Amino acid sequence: MSAALEDAPEFEAGSRLAQFAGRLLANRSAAFGGLILLLLVACAALAPLIAPHDPLAINPIMRLRPPSAEHWFGTDEVGRDLFSRIVYGCRYFLLICLVAASISASSGTLLGLIAGAGSPLADGLVMRLMDVMLSFPYILLVLVVVAILGPSLWTGMIAVGVAGIPGYARVVRAAVLTVRREDYVEAARVLGASRAQIMFGTVLPNVLSPLIVYLSFATPLAALLASALSFVGLGAQPPAPEWGAMLVNSRTYLFSAWWAVAAPGTALFFAIFGLNLLGNGLRDVLDPQS
Repeated sequence: MSAALEDAPEFEAGSRLAQFAGRLLANRSAAFGGLILLLLVACAALAPLIAPHDPLAINPIMRLRPPSAEHWFGTDEVGRDLFSRIVYGCRYFLLICLVAASISASSGTLLGLIAGAGSPLADGLVMRLMDVMLSFPYILLVLVVVAILGPSLWTGMIAVGVAGIPGYARVVRAAVLTVRREDYVEAARVLGASRAQIMFGTVLPNVLSPLIVYLSFATPLAALLASALSFVGLGAQPPAPEWGAMLVNSRTYLFSAWWAVAAPGTALFFAIFGLNLLGNGLRDVLDPQS
């Protein structure tokens, strides 16, 4: 009997997870977006097995060759196989999403919790700092960080992550201001829980839904902005097979070798499209009004 009672919370959590997964799979937008994301992950993980050529191998004799049986997506301006570079570019895309979103979400969530569940003084200080950051245009703030740290893939990801902090902080703070008035938060306070325990143990789990939805929409924007930095030469540097950097290298061949532009552009479009579809599905599933 006691063993059954001990297993009850785990069973209930597993049941809720299965119910959430079922609703997510039943949503066509989420299912299709998740399929694209799984394809990206598979390409990134199995890139050495999928790519038929070395993505960095230069072959001037084969430069700007159109798609063929040997080179499915054609070759670029120095003879590198575009299909292999697109496959390896999945790693850069997912890395950008992971790093930029981790910086923004972790920092923004912590600041939002401090502002919403902390003292009025902490709330005022945090939100005034966020207002200062928001007073700068988004791209200008990114360029300032990149100018300070120097152009590279990692500084580009850090810059995009830092620029996204205010959005997460405001979303979390708004959710915390609603949750902290609930009875279970007051009950935890009456039982003697510390402010940190209430903040991370009681409030944070109940603001995850809007946070996850915002994360699903902000991550594609971060990836697109990081690619834009590469396009202007402030992100990933050649010869890295990053899709934004591939676009800037091939832009002069738009009319003479369209495949050199179409390959990375199409890959970037479908990756962003898939993440946005997944975000739409998560919003529908996690929306309590749906």
